[in-house]
Amino acid sequence: MPADVIHLVRHGEVHNPTRVLYGRLPGFRLSELGQRMAAAAVGALAGHPVTALYASPLQRVQESAAPWAEAFGLDIHTEERLIEPTNRFEGKRLNRRTLADPRHWHLLRNPRTPSWGEPFTSIATRMLAAMTDAHERTDSGEAVMVSHQLPIWMVHRAAAGEPLAHDPRKRRCALSSITSFAWQGGAFTEIGYQEPGAELLENATDLGAV
Repeated sequence: MPADVIHLVRHGEVHNPTRVLYGRLPGFRLSELGQRMAAAAVGALAGHPVTALYASPLQRVQESAAPWAEAFGLDIHTEERLIEPTNRFEGKRLNRRTLADPRHWHLLRNPRTPSWGEPFTSIATRMLAAMTDAHERTDSGEAVMVSHQLPIWMVHRAAAGEPLAHDPRKRRCALSSITSFAWQGGAFTEIGYQEPGAELLENATDLGAV
């Protein structure tokens, strides 16, 4: 039997004192608060039959997956398709000054693609393919896949039949949140959303991708 449920888990808060858009840049680890968030996410599924664990290759996600591996006695399978999208604003502070710079205007020409990074359609396609493979490869129980805000949000919108283009400020995908999906009628259906570290979010800095 394939996996009953796929849980998409976002990583915890990142140590980012310069407040840049870190994207795929190396060296961005979890903050102390982020480590607590990751542990809180694991606690939310205590008692669930989690039998497979996948994670994006980026450091903050591998660190967020570590408590899952320890709690459920699982190996972390690094899954490249769960990675953060490419973004031409990586390493920059995403503020009015950056966006007002004429050198960046060509990157903003089409927010529906988006023109500054990996197309939304590409993100959704690779995420759903990774989820389908995890669903089929897991003998039974539930699979946890630790990823990033935008990839998880793309799955949410694709599963709901909503346009992939959206306002980044309106994403419902908090740090260390869990968005759960079941395979029903030949497609993934969202069945739940949790914010296990909700009380920790008040003091967190969240610089999710645009």
